[in-house]
Amino acid sequence: MDNRYQKLISWVEDIKDRNHCSASALIILKDDEIVLEHYSGSHSNTEGSLPVTQFSQFNVASARKSYLGLAVAYAIHEGKIKSLDDYAVNYFEEFDKELLGRTTIRNLITHSHGLNEDENGTVYREFNPGKEWAYRGINVLMMTQLIKRLYNQSIPELLHERIFLPLGYKETAWQTKENEKLVKVIVNPKEEATSKLGNSNDGTESNLYVSAREFAYWGNLHLRKGNINGKQIVPKEVIEVATQVQSPKYKNEEYPLNGAFWYVQGTPSLRSEIGDRVPKGAFQIIGVTGPTLLVIPEYNVVVAKMYNKRYNYEGIEGENYLYYLKEFSNLVADTFSK
Repeated sequence: MDNRYQKLISWVEDIKDRNHCSASALIILKDDEIVLEHYSGSHSNTEGSLPVTQFSQFNVASARKSYLGLAVAYAIHEGKIKSLDDYAVNYFEEFDKELLGRTTIRNLITHSHGLNEDENGTVYREFNPGKEWAYRGINVLMMTQLIKRLYNQSIPELLHERIFLPLGYKETAWQTKENEKLVKVIVNPKEEATSKLGNSNDGTESNLYVSAREFAYWGNLHLRKGNINGKQIVPKEVIEVATQVQSPKYKNEEYPLNGAFWYVQGTPSLRSEIGDRVPKGAFQIIGVTGPTLLVIPEYNVVVAKMYNKRYNYEGIEGENYLYYLKEFSNLVADTFSK
């Protein structure tokens, strides 16, 4: 193994221990080749649970939005959504027209929509669309349901047909039943880890499980702009919609920038999860259970990191959370900038 990757492995293992994860994985692709493959720990925090291997599949939580993002990009490319600047009222008849107001599809995919939902499921407005940035769940559900309506197919069905099947992905699926390849999720370190399964596999729930390898290959598909082994699996324009900055122009320069749900490196910003030493044009997606998929086109590098603990880095909000996310991406950038 190349010694320069030791620092990244040590960082991943240190965080694994500090966060009370039982499992971790780290895959690095450089120039289409796996240059590092590291697995550690076991599928659960209980005695006798299976060791983590290349076949282990992790719950990627919110990182599933990168899969939704590609489906949205297809809909734009194929004219099912005419423009990112189309008003949402033209697509969501079930919503209050006044509430949606001037919200656009662009706002919904870049977390600039300003909508939120209370504990009773009532949707309300936090801020005017395009003016601020806030990470909420309602836009994800809205866009997932919209894709299903536009294609008469769920996102898993659409992606399976167009990408997973042609590329031979067999370790990427929305799971509803337990199987021995699935890594359990730790919610409380003092309690037994649980299987975070869904009631359905239609893409509306947070039950996407992916092996570290296929997660990395998913990133590489985006890095290569849809061209794998000389074959254009996904139109280049589709990938570009998903991974280039689509955010509106914010007055507040602290807000992060997004493509179709991906975080994209523009000018480094205070509230971005991408470190300031990461080159412009890089893009990343993360999840609450610890996965990170970082793509740095300038270095031709993809990094997939996996954990199995809900909430990491001393909680989901606040300085520590962003500090550690930025630190990891900066370490990756430092590794390849030399």
